[in-house]
Amino acid sequence: MASLLRSLILLLIVQSFLVAIAFGSNEVEEFSEALLLKPLPDRKVLAHFHFENRAPPSNSHGRHHHLFPKAISQLVQKFRVKEMELSFTQGRWNHEHWGGFDPLSSMNAKPVGVELWAVFDVPQSQVDTSWKNLTHALSGLFCASINFLESSTSYAAPTWGFGPNSNKLRYGSLPREAVCTENLTPWLKLLPCRDKDGISALMNRPSVYRGFYHSQRLHLSTVESGQEVLGSGIVLEQTLTVVLQPETTSVESNMQPSWSLSSLFGRKVVGRCVLTKSSNVYLQLEGLLGHELKNVDTEIEAHELWKNAEFELSLKPERVLRESSSFLFIFDIDKSSDSEPFDIGLTWKLPSKWSCQQAPLHASRFLMGSGNERGAIAILLKATESQEKLSGRDLTNGHCTIKANIFQIFPWYIKVYYHTLQIFVDQQQTTDSEVLKKINVSPSTDKVSSGMMEMMLELPCEVKSVAISIEYDKGFLHIDEYPPDANQGFDIPSALISFPNHHASLDFQEELSKSPLLSSFKENSLVRSYTEVLLVPLTTPDFSMPYNVITITCTIFALYFGSLLNVLRRRIGEEERFLKSQGKKTGGLKQLLSRITAKIRGRPIEEQSSSESPAAQSSVLSSKLIFKIILVAGAAAAWQYFSTDK
Repeated sequence: MASLLRSLILLLIVQSFLVAIAFGSNEVEEFSEALLLKPLPDRKVLAHFHFENRAPPSNSHGRHHHLFPKAISQLVQKFRVKEMELSFTQGRWNHEHWGGFDPLSSMNAKPVGVELWAVFDVPQSQVDTSWKNLTHALSGLFCASINFLESSTSYAAPTWGFGPNSNKLRYGSLPREAVCTENLTPWLKLLPCRDKDGISALMNRPSVYRGFYHSQRLHLSTVESGQEVLGSGIVLEQTLTVVLQPETTSVESNMQPSWSLSSLFGRKVVGRCVLTKSSNVYLQLEGLLGHELKNVDTEIEAHELWKNAEFELSLKPERVLRESSSFLFIFDIDKSSDSEPFDIGLTWKLPSKWSCQQAPLHASRFLMGSGNERGAIAILLKATESQEKLSGRDLTNGHCTIKANIFQIFPWYIKVYYHTLQIFVDQQQTTDSEVLKKINVSPSTDKVSSGMMEMMLELPCEVKSVAISIEYDKGFLHIDEYPPDANQGFDIPSALISFPNHHASLDFQEELSKSPLLSSFKENSLVRSYTEVLLVPLTTPDFSMPYNVITITCTIFALYFGSLLNVLRRRIGEEERFLKSQGKKTGGLKQLLSRITAKIRGRPIEEQSSSESPAAQSSVLSSKLIFKIILVAGAAAAWQYFSTDK
């Protein structure tokens, strides 16, 4: 008995030693979930789901994980991904009404379709190979057409205009990619509780996809441990941003609609995910919410804000945090259960109006020109109302300036003439040296690589509008390169406008290390916005012509061979005997029917003439046969003559 006990103790010691070696540190994997609800000025509601999964540095090579998804760990290790972001978006973010100068819009306002960028930790010669392999792996993982980005005509290598300054960065976009539940389901499978429990249980598919805007985003980055023995840790951030329209019965147009979680998603939260470290729901109210709220200073008074003359919350918050222009109500869902589900609701009592803070310049892009031969692309930057209130201006030589970076990709069939670049400031054409401080151009190569342009502009702070135009010619595609819906047009991916001197952040003046969502809001994020996707019509061939050629060719061959086989297989003597025998059998019946028909119609009865001899009938048949043979032979000779290349 004592020896058995010693063996068990020794086994436990060895097991603990192996576990310590496997993890290599005292840190463990952590998972957190959060939901941010935010009313918008245009009577809509923003719901932002945030999930963060952390895998600490270890020397286990990612072969065993408790919470972290194994598929993502294998991607990072096999393709040596240093940082990556993938987004699936449907709808366009409304910067005027939903905000453009806050961390939420800067990080989650994505272009339509699929956007993918990645930074690799491999030699420069292996970057393109790693990118192609990564696109195929992600395509199978998320049931999407991401593998179309493997072609060199679909991605680019930005240097400084996109964001991360790295020569190992690759960027690609698929504007026409449709987003559906087939992409959301594998995205949810990366969560420890999937959509069965916790905040993710609110993701009802019909509720999510009926929204005006929804974007699912996956961002991963590696964290270096600083020790040679340990590998690098991985931080996986998954977000889902949805803009919904609450169902309201209010007659007043100025009154904001009242809503609750059950009315927005058709579900309630019945408990948190048992594997999560923290699970919170936040309600952010910003803008001009009345003089009573703006004068609240103490935490006790702020704690009583959930019931006031302007609005009322259905549940009492755990805490209330204040920022310079908004209040944040924090709710904990640990106490929710099946008998007492969590269902926060907001009821408005008085009409309320406010506006979201916008970026310094509002960007839009459109096409100019007509016809299928040439045209021009124009980008228009207009000053917003909040331009004068924003910080981040650059004082160069005593003058106030606003820096703006423009990054856009041109497909190879859009042949851009970069020397035709024109810049108009306040409707006055300027020279490139006045506002264009830096430019990087990568011309496209036919059917090999796409074109890319990066520009840095320095504009005066009092600018009202900036227009940028560049001319292009439309190329010709091979018939095999046209998509099935070629007449719809071809898409040019969205252009990215970023402001390097402007950063957005939210500081709620409290220790937020326990909340990954609020910690990310506290960090300075680069203010950026995407333009519209352009639809360019190209010269399209008549795809019905091959069908017509195939049809007439098959018809002629059918007539030729059918007539030829009919002539070769026909036996005239047997046919005459067969017709005579049939005439004897059914002759009386035919005569009777003909007599009855003639009597009904009032016509004289015609007796069948039998004076024609069989020899005459055979001569008629022979002449018809000869005529058919001559006709078929003539058609064949004509086809051979016109189809032969001279």
